Amino acid sequence: MKVLIDTCVWSQTLRHKSPDPEIADKVKELIKDGRVVIVGPIRQELLSGISDMSQFNRLKEILSAFKDIPLESKHFIKAAEFNNICRNKGVQGSTIDFLICAVASIENLIILTTDKDFENYRKHLPIKLL
Repeated sequence: MKVLIDTCVWSQTLRHKSPDPEIADKVKELIKDGRVVIVGPIRQELLSGISDMSQFNRLKEILSAFKDIPLESKHFIKAAEFNNICRNKGVQGSTIDFLICAVASIENLIILTTDKDFENYRKHLPIKLL
């Protein structure tokens, strides 16, 4: 099954000088197995805020190896539905988080994240976490 890696995991693996070895090993394994996919908003979050153009271009090149899931209206509609479901249960989240959940649900993907908010979403949404 393909895995959608959240921004926080990419950030820790690619930007930190000393990433968590367990997470870094998991990402390497997923890459080696060809199981990693990405969505445009995650790519944008990762590339945003890099003022050094050589670093920006290097990261852009690294990320170009991963297939984008094309986003369609159904993904955004499902994200809004997921937001409403969670909000009605007292669970708040970001627009991007719910978009990640929607894409993962519709496309049958597993989410790899260290963001604890996803544990709360999983209680109310049909998502799988690695």
